[in-house]
Amino acid sequence: MNNLTTDILQTLATKGDLNELFRSHLELAVNTLLRTELTVFLDYEKYDRIGFHSGNSRNGTYDRTVKTEYGELQLQIPRDRNGEFKQQTLPAYKRTNETLEETIIHLFRKGITMSEIADLIEKMYGHHYTPQTMSNMTKVFSEEVAAFKKRPLNDHYAAIYLDATYIPLKRKTVDKEAIHIAVGIRPDGAKEVLGYAIAPNESTVTWKELLEDLISRGVKSVLLFVTDGLKGIKDTIHQAFPQAAYQHCCVHVSRNIASKVRVVDRREVCEDFKAVYQADSREKAIEARLDFTEKWHTSYTRVTKAVLENDSLLTFYDFPVSIRRSLYSTNLIESFNKQIKKYSRRKEQFQNEESMDRFLVSNFDLYNQKFLTRSHRGFQQAEAELWEMFGILAER
Repeated sequence: MNNLTTDILQTLATKGDLNELFRSHLELAVNTLLRTELTVFLDYEKYDRIGFHSGNSRNGTYDRTVKTEYGELQLQIPRDRNGEFKQQTLPAYKRTNETLEETIIHLFRKGITMSEIADLIEKMYGHHYTPQTMSNMTKVFSEEVAAFKKRPLNDHYAAIYLDATYIPLKRKTVDKEAIHIAVGIRPDGAKEVLGYAIAPNESTVTWKELLEDLISRGVKSVLLFVTDGLKGIKDTIHQAFPQAAYQHCCVHVSRNIASKVRVVDRREVCEDFKAVYQADSREKAIEARLDFTEKWHTSYTRVTKAVLENDSLLTFYDFPVSIRRSLYSTNLIESFNKQIKKYSRRKEQFQNEESMDRFLVSNFDLYNQKFLTRSHRGFQQAEAELWEMFGILAER
């Protein structure tokens, strides 16, 4: 039983939306075919170093929408650096395709395979795919996962965010498992998913393995790690990157505080704590923290003591002003994880780890294509200062 058939049965059993199921499968298949076309055109696999020395290389994507009777397909059309690549999968400029409507049911009844897609595309558009292209299409999913996991990384990252999200996965039974994800920002503000790991529960053991993997793929120094404060995570980070600074997510601390005070006091307590991590300077932040502890220590001694003794709460104030807002919390990676979880709900569950790998890497690739060519807010202004910080780190 193929993945599509399984998904259809699950959708019928849960009275889900079959149109959305068909739409999402076709969207994934067409995007995969487009990426494969570019691989054949450039004649080198994604992440291979040869591409950077061959005179041409990948250059991100642009978005295009194609309407079908099952809904709109959100497609990412790949580009090459020299502007020579012309994709053949979709006709130029045409946003709706009646032939696609006539063949789509046949596609899903048979189940999505690359050879069937190629056959249908050839019938629809008259474009012939070579045996080499066909071979690439049949291997593209597993190869993309392997390439993503092995790709070389940058030497230096200004900040790396670590966070885990839970998604249902079937082994012998179905249960939610922790997807450990690391997102890094380079000194120039380029942002990317660096790596991930799947495990039954979030643990420092898995994070240690993931950090060691980042080192093996080229990461040499990191200025700051930002996490939600998992017990033991700070020590785990410093085992791998002993010179890196550590920031405990202030938003998570605030949520923890909210759970430990009375409802009637919750809003006022959290507002007072917010003044600590939204101050204009470290000096004002220290004053705000003292004000917070003096005001609330009688009513909530343990809460104020924890805030006062948390030496990882104000680390972000050591960094340039223009990027501090991005460094005091894990919001950057949490928003991405929410998106991953939202998309995963369409599948109800993953039948095995390999299918989850394909889903994750597909989304990580799209994220990287979108953000590796942009500078995250405030980093352009801070880039020179960040490189100076790397120089100081190297001298220690």
